[in-house]
Amino acid sequence: MDYGKTPFVIYQGAWNVMERNFERKIIPMARSLGLALTPRNVHVAGRLHSDAEEEKRPASGEKGRTIFQAEWRRNENERKMTAALEKVAKEVGTEHVTAVAIAVLMQKTPYVFPAIGGRKVEQLMANIDALKISLSNEDIKYIEGILPFDLGFPLNFIISNLLRAFERGEILHGK
Repeated sequence: MDYGKTPFVIYQGAWNVMERNFERKIIPMARSLGLALTPRNVHVAGRLHSDAEEEKRPASGEKGRTIFQAEWRRNENERKMTAALEKVAKEVGTEHVTAVAIAVLMQKTPYVFPAIGGRKVEQLMANIDALKISLSNEDIKYIEGILPFDLGFPLNFIISNLLRAFERGEILHGK
């Protein structure tokens, strides 16, 4: 329907290798409406870095960003994801885990234009490196398999209730 309004052409939202809620409804919607995507927070607020980088930070006094979390050090899931990104980075010939994290999003679906930034030249180089690498479907599946995918409401609710009913034997007994 045309009401003389300019149609939407791009959708912006939080999406990264750690936070994949975007994939549940936003990507299918964008595909059906022909929208481009601009993921933000693709660097996970600077929390994707190697163990060596994290160990160097206290000595340099730099630490890390604490805007979204009180602790600047990575949590266990962030360490797992970084290790997976490092493995794939070595396989595809880059030293930047953030380049791989960006490439995953750009190769997941068409018309992805990440909103990326950086405060250092090295970060800019990593962003540019994302354009140079090509990931296989196996690489993307490996990275996506590191953390469980959150199905979101209502599926999490439905599945958890079904599992509880199954554990109680209610499904087998037809109750």
